[in-house]
Amino acid sequence: MGKEKRKFNYTKIEKSWILQDWANSAYSIMITTAIFPLFFKAVATGADVSAANSTAYLGYANSIGTLVVSMLAPILGAIADYKGYRNPMFTLATGLGIIATISFAFISDENWQLLLILYAFSSIGFSAANIFYDASLVDSTTPNRMDRISSAGYGWGYIGSSIPFVIFIIFQLTGILPISQIALIKGGFVATALWWFVFTIPYWKNVKQKTYIEKQPHVIKNSFLRLWKTIKNVRQHRNVFLFLIAYFFYIDGVGTIFKMATSIGSDVGLSTNDLIIVMMITQLVAFPFSILYGILAGRFGNKKMIYVGISTYTFICIFALSLDSLLTFIVLAVLVGTAQGGVQSLSRSLFGQLIPKENANEFFGFYNIFGKFAAVIGPLLVGITSQITGNSLNGVFALIILFIIGGIALYFVEEPPLIKE
Repeated sequence: MGKEKRKFNYTKIEKSWILQDWANSAYSIMITTAIFPLFFKAVATGADVSAANSTAYLGYANSIGTLVVSMLAPILGAIADYKGYRNPMFTLATGLGIIATISFAFISDENWQLLLILYAFSSIGFSAANIFYDASLVDSTTPNRMDRISSAGYGWGYIGSSIPFVIFIIFQLTGILPISQIALIKGGFVATALWWFVFTIPYWKNVKQKTYIEKQPHVIKNSFLRLWKTIKNVRQHRNVFLFLIAYFFYIDGVGTIFKMATSIGSDVGLSTNDLIIVMMITQLVAFPFSILYGILAGRFGNKKMIYVGISTYTFICIFALSLDSLLTFIVLAVLVGTAQGGVQSLSRSLFGQLIPKENANEFFGFYNIFGKFAAVIGPLLVGITSQITGNSLNGVFALIILFIIGGIALYFVEEPPLIKE
């Protein structure tokens, strides 16, 4: 009876791990997606920077942050595999992200250059912290529960990111606070940083590094040597890298649809308010379906459920050709919500089941690289197809290629058998 009960409840460590997704997801929507781009554009415009240049500068900051973390990810992970290193490195990265985020509120309205530098640092801190967070999944639960716990993390992350965003939108639309728009946005920065910090406290208290490599002299040098050895002996980890190839393609399609959704919606004729509604629908639908994917993975297997997600996205690419109104866009948003979190969470847990546990941080460094650089082909495919055909919906349809290639590659990945507890 105890074992049966545990299947449907979380341990203290599992809850603490899940809550970290709730904590840092606020950064994704409040800073990356919603209020920072608008704030930066306003500050840059006030400093006589043209709209085109400010957009370009923001793009450069995003690219630099992504490139820095992607290039450093494997070595950071390799260092974090040593005993006693992962948690301090997680804290350092998280602290960098939180301090940079709260600093936005104290930058003068003309100093757009410093604002952009701090944004790049916040992005680096956020992404680096996630390397260590993802890797800590293997220490936070058992192999049989990884799918469920990873899915719960994504699911609760969607809710955790939505709450501060919804509150911010209510204040913005109603104007019930007697403050200026700029003051409201700066308050949003402070609230995001505090949300991130407060809900990370349980992770700091309860999630410990259990699998590790014993400390050696010359940690950094030996980390590079271990990393090089892993790359040279790629055949020994054939299953892991086969998965990464599959992941590279299908997650590129997932990420591109999410990133290009507002642009496509604008082309269809949706207003800003319509797009906000659609975004919230996706977040709310993703919550229960992310958790459902984890439950079903325990019954039908991880790979099968990832294939369900890939199939859903394949249908989304086809359905996108019929987008012509708010109603059809809402249907698409619901479809995306049913699969987005499930595909991402089960990919993370399957990878955690495939890798050697004592090298989890190093391998999740590679996972981070493949995930980051996967965001290249999809947008390029959408752009080229849209220009050639003169229709952005055809660009979304072209993404079907990525899901087909990813699905084929995933077929050759051997899913590890789970040991019954």
